[in-house]
Amino acid sequence: MPRYALRIEYLGTHFAGWQRQAGQPSVQGALEAALLRLDPGPHNVAAAGRTDSGVHAWGQVAHCDMIRDWDPFRLSEALNHHLRPHPVAVTACAAVAPDWHARFSALERGYVYRIIQRRAPLTLSQGQAWRVGWPLDVDAMAEGAAHLLGRHDFTTFRATMCQAESPVRTLDVLDVQRLDGPEGPEVHVSARARSFLHNQIRSIVGSLERVGTGAWTPARMGEALAARDRAECGPVAPPDGLHFTHVRYEPDPFAA
Repeated sequence: MPRYALRIEYLGTHFAGWQRQAGQPSVQGALEAALLRLDPGPHNVAAAGRTDSGVHAWGQVAHCDMIRDWDPFRLSEALNHHLRPHPVAVTACAAVAPDWHARFSALERGYVYRIIQRRAPLTLSQGQAWRVGWPLDVDAMAEGAAHLLGRHDFTTFRATMCQAESPVRTLDVLDVQRLDGPEGPEVHVSARARSFLHNQIRSIVGSLERVGTGAWTPARMGEALAARDRAECGPVAPPDGLHFTHVRYEPDPFAA
C-alpha cells in the first residue's frame, strides 16, 4: 500500500487533542473521516506527537496508507476539501517508503509556547496564547531554563499519568525570548528535543513563569529538577499557548 507523509496545521481550541476519542472531536478523527471520503480504509493515521486538548500545531506530521497511488499534491487538495469546516489543513504531502513512520522516524520535535503580557483580555490571540497581566523578568527565566538543558530525569516536570517507560529525556534547546508583538510584549519559550514527556513543556513553562515574577529564583528550577518530585513543579501552564512547530527527519520527506 502506498504511504504518504502529511504536514498538518490545526487550531486545537475545539479539539479534545490529537488522538481519536469516542464521542469527542479530535484532529486524528477529522483527518481519518476525510480519508474515508477518498479511500475505503480502514484508516489509522499515526502522528509524530499526540498533542493535548487545546494545543495547536503549525508543523505536526502524520502518515497514512492508501489503497491506490495518489499524486501527493492532489491528495493534499482532496483532504483539505473534505476537512472543511474543521480548523485543520494539510500544508504538505509526500510519498514515502512503506517502512517510514511519522513517530519512529522523527529525529527532533519542536514547540513554542507563547505568553502575552497585558492587562486587557486577548481578542486576536484568544485561545492561542497565555495572557499574563504582570511583568516577567525574561533574563531570569532564561537563566532558570538553562538548568534544564541536557539529559536529565524529568519526573518533576511530567504529568502523573504520563505513560512513558522512562522519565529521562535530553532537552537540546530551551530558549526564552522577549518579542514586541502587536498585542503587547510577548515571551516565547522554544523547546527542541527528540521526544517529550506528557505535559513536560507546559510544566516547565508554568515553573518559568514563577521565576519571571520573582516568586522563584532561577536556581530553584535546578533544585526542582533534582528533586524528581512532581510536587516540586510550579503550576502547569494552560494549553492555549503551546504550538507544535516542527518535526525533523533525515532526509526531509517534504524537501522536494
